Amino acid sequence: MMTIIDEMFNVGIHLGHRAKKWNPKMAPYIYAERNGIHIIDLIQTYSQLKEVSSFLKKSASEGKKFLFVGTKKQATRLIAKLALQTDSFYVNQRWLGGMLTNWKSMKTSIEKLNQLEKREKNGELKNLPKKEEALCKKEKQRLQKYLGGLKNMKAIPDVVIIVGQPEEKNAVLECQKLGIRSVTLLDTDCDPTLADLFIPANDDSVASLKFIFTKFLEAIREGREEYNKKQEKLRQKTTKTRFSSKLHLKRNDKYRKNVLKK
Repeated sequence: MMTIIDEMFNVGIHLGHRAKKWNPKMAPYIYAERNGIHIIDLIQTYSQLKEVSSFLKKSASEGKKFLFVGTKKQATRLIAKLALQTDSFYVNQRWLGGMLTNWKSMKTSIEKLNQLEKREKNGELKNLPKKEEALCKKEKQRLQKYLGGLKNMKAIPDVVIIVGQPEEKNAVLECQKLGIRSVTLLDTDCDPTLADLFIPANDDSVASLKFIFTKFLEAIREGREEYNKKQEKLRQKTTKTRFSSKLHLKRNDKYRKNVLKK
């Protein structure tokens, strides 16, 4: 019977970078070196994956919002897909400085994108002079490229999930500055001291990312299911309370009318 460690091995989660490119701070999570390649300790990967999955499930069960970040070529499509599957937000092209720390300005840009899309859908842009129409469409395309995954984000997210720490260092630092919980996949060239929650893993392989993202998807969906059940119970309780209050008022009105008749 195949264990989860076997499954992780089969998709190459254990394969790190060339030893000469390593970050010494990742030493505790490296099992060995083979042919100049660092091998990640899958026992620790499994342990961290369990911890992160529990955290994601709990966060989702509390109704928290997630932002996925990953601009590496291997991750872009997977990031967008996972975000859409979990009703979350994503950045998969480029992290713009201040996306979180300058949220007020970023929110204005997102609102501008939504307005431009609405104007185009309503046919309003076609009524503009050709030059102005072209400028509006160009601006819309630019904003879509970088902010398309944030169109429905009304506030700073509760949890940020990051793939590619070296590439997304600005995102990591902004999370730290604002005290936002983050989850990072750390390859052997990363710095665990900059991470909040993390998983030592190969972040360059599509197969590796798919495996880990599947676990994230399961955890978030389970948490969301719990959240929805709690919300439904709350709605039922609220409805019952309102009905009881109305019934009580109705009885009081009837009692008052009977008293007045006497």
